[in-house]
Amino acid sequence: MEINEIVVISGKGGTGKTTLTSSLVPYFQDLLVADCDVDAPDLHILFNREIKEEADFVGLKKARLDKSKCIDCKICYESCKFDAISESVEINSTKCEGCGVCAYVCPVDAISMEDAVVGKVFISETAYGEMVHARLIPGEETSGKLVSEVRKKTKKIALEKGKKNILVDGSPGLACNVISSITGAKKVVIVVEPTFSGLHDLKRVYQLTQNFRLPVYVVVNKYDISEEKTSEIQKYCNENGIELALKIPFDKRMVKAIVEKQIPSIYNRELFESIGFEAFAEKLKA
Repeated sequence: MEINEIVVISGKGGTGKTTLTSSLVPYFQDLLVADCDVDAPDLHILFNREIKEEADFVGLKKARLDKSKCIDCKICYESCKFDAISESVEINSTKCEGCGVCAYVCPVDAISMEDAVVGKVFISETAYGEMVHARLIPGEETSGKLVSEVRKKTKKIALEKGKKNILVDGSPGLACNVISSITGAKKVVIVVEPTFSGLHDLKRVYQLTQNFRLPVYVVVNKYDISEEKTSEIQKYCNENGIELALKIPFDKRMVKAIVEKQIPSIYNRELFESIGFEAFAEKLKA
């Protein structure tokens, strides 16, 4: 069965990516939702969700020292490039990157590499069906792997339960977690604000999506705070054959919906109807 997987991304955080994702959810049937912004997961806040399953995520191995074997030769200290081992041969696990050099150079096998829990993966029930989400432990560096785990688990559930659509709140930016968010997707929505940096971020994110040859839709959030920049974004889209699919105005009711933990498209139905949001959702379903 072919699954229609739509990923919503942006060049940086705070553009309205999660607001848009949550607003799309009520327009879909046969849907699974995934939150792949594992560094700052907040999609669940807008849903009255109940956690059904919770599991530790092991993203890498970290060094562990057996003091009873250590001969204090300090070879591990001299070899560690991440300053994770002190001169007194103590291992700081928060700095350990799991490279394994210390274990390799230790002459008495006093250091071993052991699985390290770097986050948690959740499956929750919402009024709109199941949602898979995760949280990376602050400071850990394996967000790309955790994103991949969320998407793998989401797709597995979709296949088991015959769901036709997956809607993903992707990671912001351009790093490995974004690549993990969009790899294998069917469609990508890029949310952008009408600012100088917003246009710059759009260009970079669009170039990234084209490495995967993905169809792209652009949404300009708060387009009316700068009609000039919105026009520049429209021009860039026209020049590159990108569909500028939706322009969302600045509206205080959007802020009020978020504050009250409500899905904006339900809370402000009249506003969303006026901008053609339902037609936009239909394009994503096709």
